[in-house]
Amino acid sequence: MSDRVLGKYSQEKNGPLLIVLGAMHGNEPAGVIAIQSLLKLLHEEPKNNPSFSFHGSFIGMIGNLKAYKEGKRFIEKDINRQWTETTIKHIRANAPEGLSSEELEMQEILSIINDALRTRTYTRCVILDLHTTSSKGGIFTIPSEFPDSLKISLELHAPVIKGMLSGLKGTTLHYFTNGVLPINTTAVTFESGQHLDPFSPKRAIAAIINCMRTIGCVDSEHVENKHDELLIEYSKDLPRCSELIYRHHIHEGDDFAMEANYKNFQVIKKGELLAHDRHGPIYSKFDGRILMPLYQKQGEDGFFIVKETSLDEWK
Repeated sequence: MSDRVLGKYSQEKNGPLLIVLGAMHGNEPAGVIAIQSLLKLLHEEPKNNPSFSFHGSFIGMIGNLKAYKEGKRFIEKDINRQWTETTIKHIRANAPEGLSSEELEMQEILSIINDALRTRTYTRCVILDLHTTSSKGGIFTIPSEFPDSLKISLELHAPVIKGMLSGLKGTTLHYFTNGVLPINTTAVTFESGQHLDPFSPKRAIAAIINCMRTIGCVDSEHVENKHDELLIEYSKDLPRCSELIYRHHIHEGDDFAMEANYKNFQVIKKGELLAHDRHGPIYSKFDGRILMPLYQKQGEDGFFIVKETSLDEWK
């Protein structure tokens, strides 16, 4: 087993393949810590609870292994902006020496997933991509536009952000929902808090367990209420559903600098000073809430602005 694969778990029973990715951005260790902890729980559970039953298989992986080892968001390119058909074709058409660092990472991830699907038959495949943010503030989920992804997101008991796929390109959500795997596949992203917040791994563990329950890997009676309560408590004062209305893209050489102390879901007003770059001050173009204000050196997105919306409009 490669360094990328943190572990696997199965009781060889029919069910889904759940793949959980941590550190798709290498400076986000919480997902890796959560996967490692969850694997220990899975291996210990049958000893403590002989009736525990697991359906399908679980695989935990590091997304950008080299960047993770170096504590960087990425080495050459943001891997979570490279999951496009064009990039995948390039990876398949070229020898390893002709690929970038992140393309080599993607090549190995796809190889591991395809090997797992060749090994046995699953009812479906679900990919849960764990992330954290450089800013403090609330947790949230990002589903794809497909109903099954939304269903899983809602069960994670965190605010749901609509429309993020239209503001970004080349994420795992884009790629793993286009029928690229030989099995029904659903992808969901979960943001569990600030990069180094000691509670971010705990919230990520709760999200993984809730996801396992939702897709049928484990029975509801074997999931403790504390996992729901942890996420519900942290999300109680946040909007249940928000929609992306603006993304501030950073261009190379912009010298972008966010104003201090902004947090996820903080209310902002149109005309409010949010940041500076080489062109001067950057003011909000909308009333809304700020999401993922950038407080790290690497990154293509300075901030996002969302507005609260009704979940019924999405359904």
